[in-house]
Amino acid sequence: MADLETEPAVPVDYWYPLPDGRIECTLCPRLCRLRPGQRGLCFVRRRGDKGMELTGYGRSAGFCIDPIEKKPLFHFLPGTPVLSFGTAGCNLACSFCQNHDVTRSREVARMSARADPATIARAANALGAASVAFTYNDPVIFLEYAVDTAFACREAGVRSVAVTAGYISAAPRERFFAPMDAANVDLKAFTEGFYAKRASGSLGPVLDTLRYLVHETQVWTELTTLLIPGANDSPGEIDRLTAWVSAELGPDIPVHFTAFHPDYRMLETPATPPATLQLARHIGLANGLRHVYIGNVSDPARQTTLCTGCGTRLIGRNVYRLTQYVLDADGKCLTCGTQLAGRFSSHPGNWGNRRQPVEIEQFAA
Repeated sequence: MADLETEPAVPVDYWYPLPDGRIECTLCPRLCRLRPGQRGLCFVRRRGDKGMELTGYGRSAGFCIDPIEKKPLFHFLPGTPVLSFGTAGCNLACSFCQNHDVTRSREVARMSARADPATIARAANALGAASVAFTYNDPVIFLEYAVDTAFACREAGVRSVAVTAGYISAAPRERFFAPMDAANVDLKAFTEGFYAKRASGSLGPVLDTLRYLVHETQVWTELTTLLIPGANDSPGEIDRLTAWVSAELGPDIPVHFTAFHPDYRMLETPATPPATLQLARHIGLANGLRHVYIGNVSDPARQTTLCTGCGTRLIGRNVYRLTQYVLDADGKCLTCGTQLAGRFSSHPGNWGNRRQPVEIEQFAA
């Protein structure tokens, strides 16, 4: 098992030397150029003696079991528990980050839990988790650890979920998503200006990731946009975003519009009004999207999945708890037989709203 500072895992292919003695990291579009000892903005990738190193392989900021709906994934194994974990750092710098204690951490102590991929797969099985989620910070930056864990989970019959902003370059993107079963991609806004000002990134690579996921993989994909008052919540921007999703990704892609709460460097920005969320959903439906949800609030009517054939309430929800389920084992409506887009098992889970911390070390071999 790797130690954070003394036993880094060496990535393959995601850097190259520059004429001036620096190396360029090509994992994500940021293309950090580093001298010996320097870290990228993500914090966990560092220039070492032999090139780029991933520090912290096998270490996490902690593990817990969540409802899959919290990721949020509404059309992937509804009601089931997911073993969730993340590391530290991020390759974006969002001023509104609601996990900033992890994503902006520069303290190795944040990654105190130790577990190799086999241990995580073993824990998921022992705890009855249907899947493992790489979340809390962006798993793109700890690609090698996430990929090894996802393959270990696949061998153990456990699914893998990536909760990501999709800010990754083309070559590593293929490797990263190869063992993943589902992804929720955080589409932060639909303007380059927002990405540049609020996230120190760019929109284009995220759209490329979304096209890749939907058209070139079997990864079940859902999208989330946190609506921030005065920043990305105008009707015009929401109209352009949802029209693009409908045209480029298809009408069956679930879209979650979630409520912002003042946090990190945007403490003076007010919370998202319910009316803004409701309008965003209305615009998305008008643009042909079939499944548009509201999140971070209790709104059962707008968190319910309806049959696109007959309008039957197929899956009722109150935040993360299922209140109704009217699908057969294949995910078809029991009323009219219309297939619901997604990934479903023979019966729904009953995990509910619980959050259960996990001491992962107890599952080590």
